[in-house]
Amino acid sequence: MITRKLGYLRPLDADIAPAASKQLEQNGYCVIEQVFTPEQVQALASDITRLFDQYAPDVRSEARTAEGNAMFRYEALNKSVLAIEAVGHPSILAVIDPLLGEDCHVIANTAWRNPPSSNHLHPGESWHIDAGPHIPLTEDQKWPADIPHPVFAIGAHIFLRDCRLEDGPTGVIPGSHLSGRPPPGRQLDDPQLTYEQQSVVPLLAQAGDVALFVSDVWHRRMPSLANNSGRFFLQVHYGRRDIAQRLKPTDQANQLSTLAISNATSTRTKQLLGLHSPMFYDG
Repeated sequence: MITRKLGYLRPLDADIAPAASKQLEQNGYCVIEQVFTPEQVQALASDITRLFDQYAPDVRSEARTAEGNAMFRYEALNKSVLAIEAVGHPSILAVIDPLLGEDCHVIANTAWRNPPSSNHLHPGESWHIDAGPHIPLTEDQKWPADIPHPVFAIGAHIFLRDCRLEDGPTGVIPGSHLSGRPPPGRQLDDPQLTYEQQSVVPLLAQAGDVALFVSDVWHRRMPSLANNSGRFFLQVHYGRRDIAQRLKPTDQANQLSTLAISNATSTRTKQLLGLHSPMFYDG
């Protein structure tokens, strides 16, 4: 747990943090129930539906099919006042601030609308982590049990529709964020993947619930089953102040002059100047 005082991050007494913050830090995930009222869910769902109707799919991955691209609308808070209100809900901030600092910010904000039977349309259906791992470890290294593992980014799913097991919920493996490694490549599609004898936990939810997970935890969309209804949620990624926002790709949003851009001719020079290819949060 951390707090910022006089410009610097300091340890925060864990006893004053919410229980959900502790679960998020220790297990890598939590679900906050009924953060939003039915009326708020209805209004937000209607506004997010408007984004899907008003804006064409934003192609940020050439590897993704047109059907896959149609499931996403990026930078929702730039297009919806209700999205701005949702990402700043006090119940969410009360849980993430003790882990990221009171000055954390939104680094990505994407609306998801997975239709029924939408398996195998985006990479999130295989085991992965969202960037990182932020503290890489080898297989023979273990994070010390007496030192809380730092959290650098947290993903949130604000559910606009009930998410049942049939609908292919996000599954997480508790404690896997402590591994310092991405999921093993030979098991990326294995629903029986474990870490330290911990099996997958599906993040089941009702409309109005918010699921939170640490960026380094192993997670994926679980396979949908018969009679599934798809998924509909507003995804938010929160990051420490020091982590760059990724709402727009860097070729659209950067701090460079035309001279700098025109002289960034190699891949490495582009990276050095901040012109990165879309990946993880921005793709």
